[in-house]
Amino acid sequence: MNYQFSIPQNIIVGAGTLRSLPDCAQKLGGKKALIITGPHLHKMGLSKEVSDYLERVEITSEIFCDVEANPSVTTVERAREAYESSGADFIIALGGGSPMDVAKAVGVVAKYGGSITQYEGAGKVPGKIIPMIAIPTTAGTGSEVTAFSVITDHTRDYKLTVFSYELLPAYAILDATLITTAPASVAAACGIDAFIHAEEAYISTAATPFSDMFALKAMEYIGKNIRAFVANRKNIEVAEAMMTGSLFAGIAFSFARLGNVHAMSHPVSAYFDVPHGVANAVLLPVVAEYNALADSGKYIKIYNCISCISAIESEFEPTWLAEAFRKLNNDIGIPANLTEAINHAGKGKTISKDEIRKVFPQMTEDAMKSGNILVNPRSSRSEDIFALYEKAL
Repeated sequence: MNYQFSIPQNIIVGAGTLRSLPDCAQKLGGKKALIITGPHLHKMGLSKEVSDYLERVEITSEIFCDVEANPSVTTVERAREAYESSGADFIIALGGGSPMDVAKAVGVVAKYGGSITQYEGAGKVPGKIIPMIAIPTTAGTGSEVTAFSVITDHTRDYKLTVFSYELLPAYAILDATLITTAPASVAAACGIDAFIHAEEAYISTAATPFSDMFALKAMEYIGKNIRAFVANRKNIEVAEAMMTGSLFAGIAFSFARLGNVHAMSHPVSAYFDVPHGVANAVLLPVVAEYNALADSGKYIKIYNCISCISAIESEFEPTWLAEAFRKLNNDIGIPANLTEAINHAGKGKTISKDEIRKVFPQMTEDAMKSGNILVNPRSSRSEDIFALYEKAL
């Protein structure tokens, strides 16, 4: 097997490591930062805390705090305008995957111009982007170490992906104290998303011994701690395990890609605004059943990471994994199916199964555009993806 890898980042992990921010900023040579974050973190005062750390070394900052879940092309444009008018020379991405996706996109368009839609796909970012420091506040996306930016284009109801290793932040600061105030629902959705990053990377046809090493360790950390973390986010030891697992999962899928779960979840979020982690979690058992036919002995290792009782290899059936995923989803409060997830995201508006089915053809078409389909362990045609949506309904 031929493969190559490189991790050209500076990653700082541990409770209290936010205090290393001034040193990182100075090493970047920055004089002024634009902090890109969401409204909730801003209201909590976390963006001001970041700003205060920078002031200790006479680095000024401005804050863009209007990043929504599933951020749009319009948000990227507004954040780019904020960056350019601020006079900043580097970016701090503060939050979960959404602020990081926006920060990466701004890093591209502020440097090279145009719309982020022009950079969709792989290999279209011409060089280094605006310098960036990533500070995750969830144990979920792993975006601080991934070469992807995912942005919703509402003109197409489509989640576009920009892929380039130029997107990697120069520094990533993983301070577990920043995730201890997350609501249980956020901890669950982000935690299961991180596990799926590792699981899909592990069974991907693009997996290597390098990515497998990170994927396995990620599943071990997350699988053994996600229930405890959802139960009590203030357990710092558990929080650190979740954050480390998310980090390792991000590294794994940066090199091995993902699979049908992520290919199918992006249209769910684009059409119905279901949180990314929830969409992934609901689809996971159905896709696991579908992929069981292609299992090459990896399913038992995944199963033993999340099951309360370890399986014996001579007795294990790959179909058990889907049931273990359903139990995990139930334990941490994830909706049981796609209909429940969509209606929960609708905030009081009821959407019938028939209404949801109407967009399955377009959702299937969008899912098939994802490169993740190509590395899913079981090959998939349009009719397979359509049937999986129907089964998840």
